[in-house]
Amino acid sequence: MISTLEKEITFRFLKARKKDGFLNIISIFSFIGISLGVAVLIIVMSVMNGFRTELINKIVGFNAHITVDPYQNMIELNKVNQNLKNISKNLILSNSGEAIIIRGDISKGILLRGYKKDDFSQLQIFDNDEFLGNNETLSKNYISIGKELSFTLNLNIGDNVTLMSSAGMQTIIGNLPKQKNFIVSSIFGSGMAEFDNNIAFINLETLEEFFNLDENDRNLEIYLKNPQNIEHQKLVVQKNFSDEFVYTWSDMNNSLFSALKVERNVMFIILSLIIIVAAFNIISGLTILVKNKTRDIAILKSIGVLNKSIVKIFFLIGIIIGTSATIFGIILGVTFSLYIENLRQFLSTIFNISLFPEEIYFLSTMPSEINPTSIFIISFCSIFTTIVVSIFPALKAAKLDPIKALKYE
Repeated sequence: MISTLEKEITFRFLKARKKDGFLNIISIFSFIGISLGVAVLIIVMSVMNGFRTELINKIVGFNAHITVDPYQNMIELNKVNQNLKNISKNLILSNSGEAIIIRGDISKGILLRGYKKDDFSQLQIFDNDEFLGNNETLSKNYISIGKELSFTLNLNIGDNVTLMSSAGMQTIIGNLPKQKNFIVSSIFGSGMAEFDNNIAFINLETLEEFFNLDENDRNLEIYLKNPQNIEHQKLVVQKNFSDEFVYTWSDMNNSLFSALKVERNVMFIILSLIIIVAAFNIISGLTILVKNKTRDIAILKSIGVLNKSIVKIFFLIGIIIGTSATIFGIILGVTFSLYIENLRQFLSTIFNISLFPEEIYFLSTMPSEINPTSIFIISFCSIFTTIVVSIFPALKAAKLDPIKALKYE
């Protein structure tokens, strides 16, 4: 326990005096360094957490939770067992192929995905305000394109486009790629520019005819009621389709999320160095404080104050500086994290630059997700580092010989 006397002496030593000017500067820089380190760590971790969550939501909203890819035999929905039905919200058959979309003199390679008319309207991508057109219109000659692709090709609902298939068509002059005209029935916006610019939807039977595919090539897309525990539910699907290739959205994007995790950990380590360097300034500050308070320490010892009390006093000074700096850093970091998108827009407007460009980061806004666990870990590391670096100056103060100290004062 800390006595009243120890508390009074601690706060007295913390009070600024003119002759302690250099010491105060070191203390201020230590406080600022720790605060900024904690704040920046919280901001970076919040943005990276938000980026990961938003990316997952966008990818899951655009793709099936689990996909079954047949090897040879056609997938039949009537063979789905009850366990799979219990965990599934929707079971949808689909197919896909690569094509070239042509509008006037502009052409672009895209991935075409085919769905039946009724299945198309059940996709999560149409549950947002950016969808334009009729999601129930996906009949033979209609196509649904992404917002970014509509900008690239200058397309609106009702416009005509031409698709060129890689599948060949035999003619009198040889094998030529298939071409077919489509009408734009709807324009969707997933929130991911990369997807919106490279994927389009057409009718399933039309796609299979266009690419010379058949029912044996169809994939089964499984949309789960609760996609959280996806690995366990993947095992349920594998039991039902033991001879087919089963994969999740996470498997398809494993390298992306592994890279995000590595980047997050590296950023945590690098930014933690700011806190460590700032915390080590406390050693300098407390060491100078011990030297400046040599006479005071000697007097305290001569009147019977124990060494452990001297250790507590200087230990408490270091902890007060570190803890107060950490708390201030938390307040600063959380505040900036909450308004990071407003700050991005403000800086973009002031300096006329594009911060967090959509075509690179896939997202139109800078996301932020404050994780209490991350804040606790950052705070704990900051305060623990402060405690560790406060030990040496505190022990040095306790070892001071009062007779020698008063003799040379």
